Amino acid sequence: MAEAYIVEAVRTAGGKRAGRLAAWHPADLGASVLDAVVDRTGIDPSVIDDVIMGCVTQAGEQSFAFGRNAVLASRLPDSVPAVTIDRQCGSSQQAVQFAAQAVMSGTQDVIIAAGTESMTRVPMFSNMSLHAKAGIGVGPISDHIKQRYGVDSFSQFDGAEMMARKYGFDRDALDRFALRSHQRAAAASLSGAFAREIVPLAIADGIHDSDEGIRHGATLEGIGSVKLLLEGGVISAANASQICDGASATLIVSERALKDYGLTPLARIVNMTVTAGDPVIMLEEPIPATRRALQRAGMTIGDIDLYEVNEAFASVPLAWLQALEADPDKLNVNGGAIALGHPLGASGTRLMSTLIHALRARGKRYGLQTMCEGGGIANVTIVEAL
Repeated sequence: MAEAYIVEAVRTAGGKRAGRLAAWHPADLGASVLDAVVDRTGIDPSVIDDVIMGCVTQAGEQSFAFGRNAVLASRLPDSVPAVTIDRQCGSSQQAVQFAAQAVMSGTQDVIIAAGTESMTRVPMFSNMSLHAKAGIGVGPISDHIKQRYGVDSFSQFDGAEMMARKYGFDRDALDRFALRSHQRAAAASLSGAFAREIVPLAIADGIHDSDEGIRHGATLEGIGSVKLLLEGGVISAANASQICDGASATLIVSERALKDYGLTPLARIVNMTVTAGDPVIMLEEPIPATRRALQRAGMTIGDIDLYEVNEAFASVPLAWLQALEADPDKLNVNGGAIALGHPLGASGTRLMSTLIHALRARGKRYGLQTMCEGGGIANVTIVEAL
């Protein structure tokens, strides 16, 4: 069977809400990583067959063929097409899988799979809330859906609480996981572990090249002092992912393109899986999705050297670890979204960038990435570092 290779994987450093990247238009933010993969590989941009751009809140500055606008804002020629996709938090991970499928089918040879989200300039849910304020429509959840599932709405916050209860995690366990995320991210940042993957960006007072959300002096007491989101619950803003501005991209090519353009692969895509389940608990699907991916790949969790499980809420990776009987020392070794931020549509290729570079830095072979997604969906991608 034909193979798909990742020859570059980059990201911007995360920016906090109204932080260092607030002045960057999302199209320009996306353009920065498109340019970076071209610059770093030296590939002729005119041979790029497509750009697949993940973006969740496609409104305002992220509307109107947003992926195409990122191309037009970049140094890529206007002959390069683009498409914008939304699989919620897994949008750019799905972009990777769509790109790999196109390469493996033989229909295309060179594709940039990317993601962008400015959660400062295009706030989460604004594509729904502005319509509601204007009195347009009744929202995305129809009465039929409500009746079928017995709920008035689907809530990621409720899902996170349900996960914690189901798998037996109290607030202390979640807060300790959050502290570990900050500690690992701080150590990685200070050691230069992110230097290879980060694209420096010019900002008003200099260069943005380090993740703004990392709390280098985080303590368990400080995390524990943050107000709970729900009375009687265990989830707080401190043990959940941070709102974040950012962009990320991977260049995915065929074996023929490797030879034709003299490219050196960083990784080979081993397996691509997507599954769906209960939309009410919503965030649990990475567990069965991972089991299915490992089965399809003929692997066990013990064969995987590193895992990136998105830290949407601390209860998600903790439940995943418990259910898969996985090794916590292999999980999110450079921290996760609790410390680094979760720029929605950019998180998929952000995790992939971090995973690939962490594997190579450690001389490890196999990595697995998974993401919980709105609607009870999950993507899993297994890669082999080369």
